[in-house]
Amino acid sequence: QEQLVESGGGLVQAGDSLRLSCKYSDPSLDDYSMGWFRQAPGKERTFVAALTFSGRTTYYSDAVRGRFTISRDNNINMVYLQMNSLKPDDTAIYYCAAGRNKFTLRLTQNKGDFGSWGPGTQVTVSS
Repeated sequence: QEQLVESGGGLVQAGDSLRLSCKYSDPSLDDYSMGWFRQAPGKERTFVAALTFSGRTTYYSDAVRGRFTISRDNNINMVYLQMNSLKPDDTAIYYCAAGRNKFTLRLTQNKGDFGSWGPGTQVTVSS
């Protein structure tokens, strides 16, 4: 059984919005930072956004800052990525990931600092 499952991807036009969701099955992940990464065809998986276990602190890549918003609801074990003003360059498979360290306040872009990953959801933005 997968611990993390993403949903909400799809095909949209440039300028549109999408909200991705990530459901985690292990309630203990309430105590861990969570992040979103993406991987475009033929490219490496890259950091998109992350937030602390409380959700009070967030961190974004330069490519999405000001357009995307990460949030979480620990009451229902969900993490979200609201994506606005989408561009064709945002086309990728989006992955949800859980941090390795409990209660850490340090957010990172490093994939190695995330230990559990979902299978991903495809986002395609047409021009």
